Amino acid sequence: MIYILNILECTIRLANNTLMHPEMFYISGFYDMPFANYYYMFLLVLYIFTVFFNGFVILLIYLEQTFHNPKYIAVCHLALVDLCTTTSLTPKLIDTFLFNSNFITYNACLANMFFVHFFTSVQSLSLVMLAYDRFIAICLPLHYHSINTNSRMMLIILSFWLLTVVYLITRLSFCRSTVINSYFCDHGPVFYLACNDFTPNWRVAYFGVVTFLCVPLAFIIISYICILSALLKIKSKDGRRKAFKTCTTHLALVAIFYIPLISIYLTSWINLSVDTNIRIFSTSLAATMPPLLNPIIYTLKTEEIMVEIKKIFKRKTANSLPKIFF
Repeated sequence: MIYILNILECTIRLANNTLMHPEMFYISGFYDMPFANYYYMFLLVLYIFTVFFNGFVILLIYLEQTFHNPKYIAVCHLALVDLCTTTSLTPKLIDTFLFNSNFITYNACLANMFFVHFFTSVQSLSLVMLAYDRFIAICLPLHYHSINTNSRMMLIILSFWLLTVVYLITRLSFCRSTVINSYFCDHGPVFYLACNDFTPNWRVAYFGVVTFLCVPLAFIIISYICILSALLKIKSKDGRRKAFKTCTTHLALVAIFYIPLISIYLTSWINLSVDTNIRIFSTSLAATMPPLLNPIIYTLKTEEIMVEIKKIFKRKTANSLPKIFF
């Protein structure tokens, strides 16, 4: 009876063009998944290591003067965006499911949605910036320092932060279920709950995926086609190997970030039926693993960073040894 009255009230308000915004949403998370709490604790551990590794990379680049160049400005920016992305998602996720705070206010839900999608978009654009740096370094090596300056790189970063926009859903009315079948206030699961027409929201979501995932990935692929063409013109095998080695870290980051997200959105677009638990598991890993792996890959695969880390440890070891000789 109450449900019927709610539907009638919704119909009347929609007829009067009055929007209905619920006070609270309920974030459902996994459905009857065994050991779900252990998975959330695993994500908490991932978050702690993500903060440590990205913070270490940012601090290292900030303190070491030799890293104050366009390439490492881009690396530092990616580490900062990784920190922001995981911080906008994981602490709230842990609070929601480990401390049974599944209810979230309407405004807090919109804020959560905005920051998660905003930083994910900037993360995608940051990988484009690294591809741009490698493209200039390999295809236009003689003009690298004149084209790719520190100030120009900072201008590109600023434009990314200003031009990235996530459209919110304040135009929708919610008069039926307010249970979000996700692990955060995800745009798609939220607008599917609306009573009125959510076609514009679906179009905005489609536009966002194309603009901030497909187009950047296409740009990266085109840049690497040009890079490959330039590498084939290098006569020395050792020269080709060294030049390509500078790109392997970026290619690894691109694969880790884009492949899971593109796969998830493709299954949604072609209307494949995916179990809710599987979707939440895959999307949560796709959101939390790249920020952890990015700094590790760059640290282990970048010779300059490893050399500087070895110097730091040697200095620390030397300072900690007892002074035998006076």
